[in-house]
Amino acid sequence: MNVAETYPQIQSEEPSAPDLSHLITEDDTPVDNRYSERQFSLLKIPLFESWEEGKPFEALTDVGLFYKPSNEAVIVPDFLLSLGVEPREVSENKEDRSYFVWLYGKPPNLVIEVVSNKEGGELDRKFEIYQSIGVAYYAVHDPFRRLGQRELRLFQLVGGRYVELANPCILMEELGLALTFWEGTYLDVEARWIRFVDAAGRIIPTGAERAILETEKTEQEKARAEQARAEASAECERAEAAEARVRELEQRLRELEG
Repeated sequence: MNVAETYPQIQSEEPSAPDLSHLITEDDTPVDNRYSERQFSLLKIPLFESWEEGKPFEALTDVGLFYKPSNEAVIVPDFLLSLGVEPREVSENKEDRSYFVWLYGKPPNLVIEVVSNKEGGELDRKFEIYQSIGVAYYAVHDPFRRLGQRELRLFQLVGGRYVELANPCILMEELGLALTFWEGTYLDVEARWIRFVDAAGRIIPTGAERAILETEKTEQEKARAEQARAEASAECERAEAAEARVRELEQRLRELEG
């Protein structure tokens, strides 16, 4: 999909930019369950707190994705990630309240949907929409296996069509990220989650996790330094004892010779 051809007016301040006043950017629909709400957060927050990717990006959860200036041309991904774009200001202006493809200049690189029931359309309606607007990677996380036995599915856009990847945890080269399963407690919920890992397979930590890791690293370095000092002190004591023994033997030799 050629975004420039489809949406020629990228800058919203231009007089010819699409009128957004008629678009409904929020409908007050709540997130459907506590697991999903935390899963969305666990995908997004570590990117802002710990990802050392180095490029500007936008990561949003439960925010409208408009692919045309029409209320019928909107979908609300559970999570989206778009690389190489400058996040827009937070304001009351309508153009700052959703992800408008023609304003950001490109569709997201990745969308993730978390299945909570059989009515979400993750493998049909949403699948077709994300494919048509050119989302490079589309993942479907089905933690309660509502749609089948596969807990995680990953699709890549190839020649304008989605191809399912055999390994859903494979590195997404375009992003420098992969998905992985992680079991543990996030906030107040202990469960099995999906998380991002970097190209080296390291989990992108939350800020709290990073602080713990840094504290542990500091403590380990301190313990190693203390051990090195103790070993150096013991070696010094052994050397001093050896020198004292030599002096003692030399003294005894002199006494015997005299």
